[in-house]
Parts: sequence; structure tokens; C-alpha cells
Amino acid sequence: MEKGKDIGLEFNEFSRNYTNDMIGLAPHYLELVSCFVKYLPVNFNPVSILDLGCGNGNITAQLLPYFPKASYTLVDASAEMIEICRRQFKDFEMEYENKYFREFEFENEKYDLITAGFSLHHCENKEKRSLFKKIFSALKKGGIFSYSDLMISKNNPDHPRVLEEWKNFVNGNFPDGEKWSWVMEHYKAFDRPTDYLLQLEWLKSAGFNNVQFPFKKGYWMYLQAER
Repeated sequence: MEKGKDIGLEFNEFSRNYTNDMIGLAPHYLELVSCFVKYLPVNFNPVSILDLGCGNGNITAQLLPYFPKASYTLVDASAEMIEICRRQFKDFEMEYENKYFREFEFENEKYDLITAGFSLHHCENKEKRSLFKKIFSALKKGGIFSYSDLMISKNNPDHPRVLEEWKNFVNGNFPDGEKWSWVMEHYKAFDRPTDYLLQLEWLKSAGFNNVQFPFKKGYWMYLQAER
């Protein structure tokens, strides 16, 4: 990894085999992606959706078959990821923002659904806490924030065990060890995961009073919060 590279440039390079790599690098990836549809309320029908850290569009692609007439806004720091999404979703109503979260302007009560799949761990705690407040304000009443990620702080006593399990998972898929080395370089340089209980506290402080964790495999989790 080139010293000084930012997260947008890092993911420009990662974009080429993103989905296959994520399946092999992130435990429970496909299950966590499917959660964004699986756990929505039965009669929930969003007309305005914001995908934060859209990557190559895997979360939006899950939602489109169920909400094809909704308007979508996709935000990502990687220009290459945004371009992949433009090509993939050219037949749908989409807006794209090639920006970091801190640069994106959240409009009050604009969205029915805001998603974040494996993206918020790039935020420092202060930014994450601020972002939860912005997300709450940007949701319409009854709107939903859904979010999947690794939710354990690096200073948590369980963190070494989680890393060892993660290493075994990755090396089981990529035995030469190169992928695990890349994951750890990336993890040390860019990733700032936060314990789920602390995030729960921040979400409630932001105004969310119905926060659930319908999928938990160790610290790989999906949460859903309703305004």
C-alpha cells in the first residue's frame, strides 16, 4: 500500500474484483448484504433512498428489485466505484455524489431509507457520532437507517481473538497469505471500527429510539434503526 494514499484511491484499485474479494475477505458478507432487504418491515415502501459508501452498488442492487421506482442517491469517495455504479444502474433513476461523508450535504427529512454497508468503519468516532445525528435529521418520520459492519473497537479485549478468527477465514480462502497482508495494511491505515454498544448509545442520543440488531455473528453485525 502506498504511504499517504487516501481511502478513495485505495478503493479505486480494489474496485476491479470487489464483490468476489469481499466474499472471501469479510466473514458473512453475503448474509450481511441480504439483511438490507430481509429485515425491512413488510409494508415498508421507501420512495427516496440514500446509499452511503455505495461501493460497487451491492446494497442498492439488493434493494432495486423490491423498490424499482424509488429515487436513489449513491455516495462514495472512490470515483471508480461511482463509475461502476453508473454503468450498472444506467436504466434507473440515480443521483451520484463522489464525496466523503463529511463533504456530503444531508437535507432534512429527505429520505425514507439510508443504508451503509461496510463503510462507516472508515470514520473516526467523532465523525461517526456526528454522522448519526445527520442521518437522523435526513430521515423522514418513520424512516429507517440500516447499517452492516464489523462492530468492535480495536482496544476491546476480544479484538485479538476476532483478528485471529478473521485471519483463519481469509487464509482459508486465499492460502498464499497475500490477501490477509493487504487486509491488515488496509485495516491499520483506514479502519476505525467501534463497539456496537457505544454506537447504540450514540444512535439513541441522536434521536433513534427503536434500534435492533437482527443479525449478529460475533462482532459482524447488521443494525436497523427507525426514526
